[in-house]
Amino acid sequence: MDFAKLLVSTNRSDRSEFDTLVHRCHRQAYNVAYRLTGNHADAEDLTQESFLRAFRFFDRYNRDMPFENWLFRIMSRVFIDELRKKPKHRSQSLDQPITTGSGGEAEVQLEIPDFEGDPERIVLRAELDDYLQNALLALPEEFRIAVILADIEGLSYEEIAEAMTCSIGTVRSRLHRGRKLLRSKLGVGS
Repeated sequence: MDFAKLLVSTNRSDRSEFDTLVHRCHRQAYNVAYRLTGNHADAEDLTQESFLRAFRFFDRYNRDMPFENWLFRIMSRVFIDELRKKPKHRSQSLDQPITTGSGGEAEVQLEIPDFEGDPERIVLRAELDDYLQNALLALPEEFRIAVILADIEGLSYEEIAEAMTCSIGTVRSRLHRGRKLLRSKLGVGS
């Protein structure tokens, strides 16, 4: 069944309920997908496929259980299915020499550069961290807390609203204004 037929066959109340649930947990779902896959493109694909499957089987969702738990179960199954489709990767020890197979059977050692020890990178990272931290500290407290909880800690709007004891609309407003102020403090165009 293709997605268009699925949309037509789903009743409006289920679709509205599903849309509300997706809106509520999309960011958290993406964060979990990113942690599973390790990159943005695969995380977006995993999130999309998980929501698609959740929509397809939404009639089986037990409304007494948290939607996120059900979605994350689906997401883990989708992730495992995708892993099974990929060809097996043979790992090799970095300490074990490699034989080149060129007549003399020469052995080659793998050398992996340590970018963490690069002095230039260390200095730049420290400067950027200080620069960003100073810009964050220059924000009004309610904006700074909202930005940190959302963009650094990855909390959902609902979780932030609960932590800050305010409405979700207030959280959205504080995030928007806080991000805008942060961009101006960092000298980044909006």
